Amino acid sequence: MARPVDIAKRREIGAKAVEFLTEHGLDTSTAKLADGLGLKRPTLLYYFPDRIAIFEQALADLLAEQAIFVVGQMAKHDHPIDQLFAQVKAVHAFHHEREERVLFLTQALAVGGKERTKNIVDIGNQAFETHRQALTQRIRDGIAAGQIADCDADSLIRICRAVIDGLMVQRVMMQCDLAPVHKLLWEGLLAPLKLTKPATPPETTTKTNTETT
Repeated sequence: MARPVDIAKRREIGAKAVEFLTEHGLDTSTAKLADGLGLKRPTLLYYFPDRIAIFEQALADLLAEQAIFVVGQMAKHDHPIDQLFAQVKAVHAFHHEREERVLFLTQALAVGGKERTKNIVDIGNQAFETHRQALTQRIRDGIAAGQIADCDADSLIRICRAVIDGLMVQRVMMQCDLAPVHKLLWEGLLAPLKLTKPATPPETTTKTNTETT
């Protein structure tokens, strides 16, 4: 009987492997990757039978870490609109100056073929689907209770998700300042939807000194 894989060790190797592949390229051979990690090739293959498994593990770990941080920031607010805005800012704060990780993992999806790509995408969708549904329902409840102006809750969530994803790409490509976009999103779309509390943008604790408004 094969011994069970040490999950903590697998995650540690996976994280280092992603760093190595980010620097040396996706076409790096398994032998070179193992050597760069200070491992024998059979040991690397024991933990990760192929490099797509590395990306799957890295993505799952990244999403789990992100979820803990983002949900923690959202929990500081009671109003669903404040929570939605906190989500946008928290995701950007979490990835600040590390957006390349997400882009790299996205590029890595193409290596695995259609079926493996779908599996990786499903990991991301499953990680946030329950949370998305809960926030959408809170917005609907807020509309029914007269706290939020009538709107399409699903579309509102999708708009904010588009802002999250799109600005991460733009920050990598153009090093743009996100604060003015956050301000416009708040003042132009989200704050007017609040009917029962002052339209003051909620603060979000960040991991850097540059994402505080």
